[in-house]
Amino acid sequence: MAAMRRLSKLARLVLLTVCWVLCPAPIALTAGSSLPVAAGAPLVSRACASSGSDEVERARSAAVGRPNDTDPPTIFDKILAKEIPAKVVHEDETCFAFRDVNPQGPVHVLVIPRHRDGLTQLSKAREDQEGLLGHLLLVAGRIGKAECPEGFRIVINDGVHGAQSVYHLHVHVIGGRQLTWPPG
Repeated sequence: MAAMRRLSKLARLVLLTVCWVLCPAPIALTAGSSLPVAAGAPLVSRACASSGSDEVERARSAAVGRPNDTDPPTIFDKILAKEIPAKVVHEDETCFAFRDVNPQGPVHVLVIPRHRDGLTQLSKAREDQEGLLGHLLLVAGRIGKAECPEGFRIVINDGVHGAQSVYHLHVHVIGGRQLTWPPG
């Protein structure tokens, strides 16, 4: 009987871990519940459904004051200035890569240019930024290859409909599990 209780606890721990990795959200267990619950509903059905809409809301809010280089620093500028800690994956003179604090997969890394230089969105890129854009993608590909040998996805959100929530160009490297299609 004790072995069954230990097995049950282990199964719940594994389920909580899998749910957290696939759908990061606050997790709580209700008394007597065997499934993780987020705000009263099963985690998988509620957190995954709401995480996308939360991101869309953040994107709408961020788009209201679409930053230019003269606007206040973004959260990424603060990470670059070491005002906010980050788990650094790569850095060189041109770009900086770190783990996303709200991962959408077991691997979720953001690759950003060190200097915004007007590059708040991909659609606002200038001809003279072609080399920088290529470098960001090469670094993203190297990170993906190293951390996700079975495959990965590169994503660049642009504007309100692209659900861009930080107006400092950034490349997402997402992987570590089977991704689905179509995304969003």
